[in-house]
Amino acid sequence: MNLQAIRAIYLFEMSRTFRTLLQSIASPVISTALYFIVFGSAIGQHMATIDGVPYGAFIVPGLVMMTLLTQSIANASFGIYLPRFTGTIYELLSAPVSVVEVLAGYVGAAASKSVLLGAIILVTARFFVPFEIVHPVWMVAFLVLIAVTFSLFGFILGLWADGFEKLQIVPLMIVTPLAFLGGTFYSIDMLPGIWRTVSLFNPVVYLVNGFRWSFYGASDVSPGVSFGMTFVFMALCVGVVTWMFRTGYRLRT
Repeated sequence: MNLQAIRAIYLFEMSRTFRTLLQSIASPVISTALYFIVFGSAIGQHMATIDGVPYGAFIVPGLVMMTLLTQSIANASFGIYLPRFTGTIYELLSAPVSVVEVLAGYVGAAASKSVLLGAIILVTARFFVPFEIVHPVWMVAFLVLIAVTFSLFGFILGLWADGFEKLQIVPLMIVTPLAFLGGTFYSIDMLPGIWRTVSLFNPVVYLVNGFRWSFYGASDVSPGVSFGMTFVFMALCVGVVTWMFRTGYRLRT
């Protein structure tokens, strides 16, 4: 294992984040804080409790998860797309660095940024709504696992995209709608029977509910199923990335 290569990639990506703090950290935190103000503090006071949890506190895990998904994808996709765009990717491909080491550097940095952002949002949320974390260890486990998984997905997106426009298509047209329809602002048990069944085909439902369970000990789906679905998706992403590097897909052309 080339630890020096991993460290070099990781530190380079992290330094890019700290050079653009307004864009990387401040912007998503402010955007999420607006959700807490509108839905948590203003509207939440007039909403009934859900599973015994005040509405303002109920949406905290969903909002953190929505930010985590979008930022993990954005950080990882841009991190690997930029070297492709500038041509410096060929230096990486010619270096004695394995796929595992490349993933550890890029995905590790993207996941670290997302976990840091999630922690900042949780602290920010305490200023607007009171909430408890029943299972803090499981909360951290979910946070890290989902950050790594969607950073892998973002890495795939960065290899697949052949233009900056395509970097935005999947997050805006697929991930964001799935996040809004995945129980971020409501419990899927509140939906009519047919729509609840349809919602179970949305993978984000399992992520949001698993994360919410770690906060309040209750969710619409089993936390074990949530962990299982996340691990399956992560394994698929690892397989796709490995295939891309072995075949040189969008890397050597």
